[in-house]
Amino acid sequence: MLAIGLKGGIELARQPFGSLLPQMLAVVALGFFLSLAAFPVLRYLGRFKRADAASIAAHNGSVSVGTYAVAIAYLGSRQIAFEAHMPLLLVLLEVPAIIVGIVLARGLSRETRWRSVAHEVFLGKSIVLLLGGLLIGWAAGPDGLSSIEPLFFDLFKGILALFLLEMGLITATQVGSLRRYGPFLMAFGIGMPLFSALVGTGLGWALGLSIGGTAVLATLAASASYIAVPAAMRISVPEANPTLSLAAALGITFPFNVLFGIPMYHALAVWAHTFAKG
Repeated sequence: MLAIGLKGGIELARQPFGSLLPQMLAVVALGFFLSLAAFPVLRYLGRFKRADAASIAAHNGSVSVGTYAVAIAYLGSRQIAFEAHMPLLLVLLEVPAIIVGIVLARGLSRETRWRSVAHEVFLGKSIVLLLGGLLIGWAAGPDGLSSIEPLFFDLFKGILALFLLEMGLITATQVGSLRRYGPFLMAFGIGMPLFSALVGTGLGWALGLSIGGTAVLATLAASASYIAVPAAMRISVPEANPTLSLAAALGITFPFNVLFGIPMYHALAVWAHTFAKG
């Protein structure tokens, strides 16, 4: 995560911040929309309890750093360029879904521990590493980071492989929950990413992103959080069953995106840009 932030920060220094503001606002709106779209499906079609529906919706409206890492490795291996400020959009997409999930589950109440939630959202390990990397890369530039390039950049794919191995082991522990809660969770864990990827692709095209950038944004929209959102839901919505959310996010959506989704989202981005050109 620190390596991703450093790479993004280096490129972020090369463009004015003001030009990124429309994209930043659009991505925040995307996070709100995806969470709100998922909730009624879970509540009324899936017949989940309100707290569980809100928690699962928040997980799917947020973003997976691991899926993002796989996506940029996929594009990098094929020498497909994408906008360097995508780590910034990733960080922004973490926050709205958490807010929506808490409000949907509990409403606006004095009992909500907003200070603890804010601490988990903005000072969680993944966010600190990403934002810290962005700031360091932005301040130092490519020349300032050349001495640490072998550690953070050259070893990136090897560390990513170890991370995916660990995620696979965690995913295996959720398989029992998938059998227990039936086929709806599996259908949602695949159907929701496909819907979100379509929305992300359309937004990427509307914002004028490149094919690679559109594919990354579609992947971000399609991914589901398993780091920041579980921590926030545990604090503010303790009555929600975390097994359901993690089973969907880690047991279904994450492996689907890694094995099948990312190539599909890239092909979708290519199609969208080709269709737009007539």
